Amino acid sequence: MQTAERVSHTDISDNYVFQRSQLAYYKAKELVSGSILEIGSGQGYGINIIAEKADRYVAIDKFATNIIQPKNAPKIEFLNINVPPLSGLDDNSFDFVVSFQVIEHIKKDKELVKEVHRVLKPGGKYIVSTPNIKTSLTRNPWHIREYTVEQFEQLLKGSFLKVEKQGVFGNKKIMEYYEENKRGVEKITRFDIFNLQYILPRQLLQIPYDILNRRNRKKILEGNNDLVESINMDDYFMAEANDACFDLFYIAEK
Repeated sequence: MQTAERVSHTDISDNYVFQRSQLAYYKAKELVSGSILEIGSGQGYGINIIAEKADRYVAIDKFATNIIQPKNAPKIEFLNINVPPLSGLDDNSFDFVVSFQVIEHIKKDKELVKEVHRVLKPGGKYIVSTPNIKTSLTRNPWHIREYTVEQFEQLLKGSFLKVEKQGVFGNKKIMEYYEENKRGVEKITRFDIFNLQYILPRQLLQIPYDILNRRNRKKILEGNNDLVESINMDDYFMAEANDACFDLFYIAEK
């Protein structure tokens, strides 16, 4: 099932989110080398971006998927497991662990961070992104939780001594889309007079959220096709994380 959580490059209504997702991989590509573990590889589009920098690449996802072997890259090792723990992976075995827009879905987030620390070599780095709750427009019931700048730093510092805090921001074009999206969300949530989105169990809200989220993206596309289609990765940029960024992009060193 393709939910609004797993964006596709083939659906232009996803373009705003897809281009933002790509940025994390291209930024990671500038940093990674050696043995790389990816947690939450999804359909594998990010593997095509960074695997050529590796001499070993292991991809983990809870859903089985057919990952196309990238050219000029080591053979991809795929593990179909739920995390944590990082079952079957040795201590001190990876130079880098990358994981983008995944940890917000993990119930035992502290245990996952500890496991990442375990499998990293001394001096290895954990490159991880997650939504900034301060710019989320509504509760996302597919997420166990979202983090503030400070909360995410404290989570990582539970296992890592050094944490670099970057954030993903957008230019004028991105902010135009964001405001349009915000207006659409507000039209929907104005009917939630009892604030049920924060009271009901999140599992009950997942399918309605997904349907409304998809509908809102399609409506923005229909109303402003030129804006949605024109968004590209260069419309996003990295800077020191603060409450205004869309995603938290942190680098923790063992």
